Amino acid sequence: MTDAMTETLTETGTDYPHLFRPLDLGHVTLPNRVLMGSMHTGLEETGDWNRVAEFYATRARGGVALMVTGGMAPNREGGVFPGAAGLFTPEDIAHHRIVTDRVHAAGGRIAMQILHAGRYAYGKDCVSASAIKSPISPFPPRELDEAGIEAQIADIVTAAARAREAGYDGVEVMGSEGYFLNQFIVRHTNRREDRWGGPFENRMRLPVEVMRRVRAAVGHDFIVIFRISLIDLVPDGSTWDEVVRLARAIEAAGATMLNTGIGWHEARVPTIATSVPRAAFAHLTGRLRPEVGIPVIASNRINRPEVAEDLLARGMADMVSMARPFLADPDFIAKAQAGRAAEIAPCIACNQACLDHTFSGRLTSCLVNPRACHETVLRYDPAPQARRIAVAGAGPAGMAAAIVAAERGHEVTLFEAADRIGGQLNHAAAIPGKEEFAGLIDWFATMLRVRGVDLRLATPATPEALEGFDEVIVATGVRPRDPGIPIEPGAEVIDYARLLSGAAGAGPRVAVVGAGGIGFDVAEWLVERPGDSPTLHPDDWRRDWGVGDPAQVPGGLAPPDPAPPTRQVTLLQRKPEKPGRGLGKTTGWIHRAALAAKGVQMIGGASYDRITPEGLEIRLNGEPRLIPADTVVLCTGQDSVRDLAEALAAQGRTVHVIGGADVAAELDAKRAIDQAARLAAAL
Repeated sequence: MTDAMTETLTETGTDYPHLFRPLDLGHVTLPNRVLMGSMHTGLEETGDWNRVAEFYATRARGGVALMVTGGMAPNREGGVFPGAAGLFTPEDIAHHRIVTDRVHAAGGRIAMQILHAGRYAYGKDCVSASAIKSPISPFPPRELDEAGIEAQIADIVTAAARAREAGYDGVEVMGSEGYFLNQFIVRHTNRREDRWGGPFENRMRLPVEVMRRVRAAVGHDFIVIFRISLIDLVPDGSTWDEVVRLARAIEAAGATMLNTGIGWHEARVPTIATSVPRAAFAHLTGRLRPEVGIPVIASNRINRPEVAEDLLARGMADMVSMARPFLADPDFIAKAQAGRAAEIAPCIACNQACLDHTFSGRLTSCLVNPRACHETVLRYDPAPQARRIAVAGAGPAGMAAAIVAAERGHEVTLFEAADRIGGQLNHAAAIPGKEEFAGLIDWFATMLRVRGVDLRLATPATPEALEGFDEVIVATGVRPRDPGIPIEPGAEVIDYARLLSGAAGAGPRVAVVGAGGIGFDVAEWLVERPGDSPTLHPDDWRRDWGVGDPAQVPGGLAPPDPAPPTRQVTLLQRKPEKPGRGLGKTTGWIHRAALAAKGVQMIGGASYDRITPEGLEIRLNGEPRLIPADTVVLCTGQDSVRDLAEALAAQGRTVHVIGGADVAAELDAKRAIDQAARLAAAL
């Protein structure tokens, strides 16, 4: 480290000196090393440009150095879906100017991502290098001819020029994740034999030409980021030598920075879900960095300031990209810089309100922060009159309600019958791959203290204890449901709550009754090494999923080699369909694949006769069958715990019932926290 650098680090005066070291890009200096990565939120498609502007301006006020918008289509056929936003008309430019003006007024900088979806575009007019249909789209693409390729280049360049006209500080050209430019780069999707296909110098021609022409169109005082795929995780993907050759060519063509992309959307390896280790792919950024002379940005599962600081301090990147952490907390940077990192609401990478919403055509939000993308409609304004509020139950709903109400100026007392907070979140945190939930519980504890909530643990809320409060919120949660299956003497039967809390163990052969989210979580807990989650050991995780070295195998796709399961597990459900169909849209496949790799047998359409010391007797298609099991774990739903609410109602008192106590259908922290926040915002 040079003396000048040491001086700069000392001057930052924070716990994260590398994170807050300015980055000189020539014509502009960024105040810190954090990029808010691109996220498609659906806000632009609402047509409410004040709402779009406030989303980005809120993050600018929070201190992020540079933001990248969700992908803007350069033309209609390149849109991710019909009607996807872009800069097609003067009116579009005026709308985007509302966003950039608001961001600049807040002291921030913003770049527009240009995203041509290629064969990933959800429409019959999609185009690509070759007419090879994507496995995640029903529409086969049209193979572009020479004139068609030139037209696509021209549209991308026009989009960049219009972005500058709209007031953006730069653009990001999307060249990774299996989108249009990436489709030309690899043999997996490029079977052409003309000057745009065949040898690598031809396959990389399109992204390099796009970069060269974009730079010529926007001038040198404009940020141009290229999103480059470091590991495709698909067959016939790029080799490491090809990645380096492309990076150098993109630099020579005029890129300001290289942002790293990891995996294609069709890859059968998770890359951003909560079970992926933190910074699992940053070693590849560290490998690329010395190969080029422009800043390189690390991405994927970087969600804490200490993780980012470590990567920067070790020279693994010049900058870090964090996207969804800014949904969870728009003030991430300001809190880290002020020494309040414990107050940063953590992104737990659950995908439930962000990616699951996006791929279902709904507006993005965040399980942890319901205000994300709702900044103008869900407000925590100071209460006109402070009131005494009692909250019964310190699960996610109760804690969220208490924190928001206290933030608004109310005097809040939170009662919890157990000796710790968290409720059902404690069960989630016990699951291998869901360790991030422990951090969420820690954050709730911090915020209850910061907001001055009077927390009373090991203190059940009773009607008598709730006398004198102006408002009572009942968030007493759920209890496991008894399915009523006959049990013979000597059979070992437990419910999921007793298992995950450590109150009971399980034998070497286990039948799990119920294949909803809890059933899958329990099966995961049963087959993994106790207390030794692969998510905490990146090398083990990469081996389990078949993540290899792109220097040794094209695309970095190696044969998976999962560790053997610790138990023999059978997962059953009554519904006559494939178990797991009701899981999250973007994470369900991960859970199904993980259990299949551990040899878990998954059975749908089972009816349960009885549980015996020998196992679980069922019927499949009317035929009797024994599932041998030493232990049967019941994951058969929940019932709302409403005793307190009913007792108060019987006294004629008005109460607000939220969370699982209101609706017990599958454990749903997203719904519980959102409901709690909206109630507390209205009190």
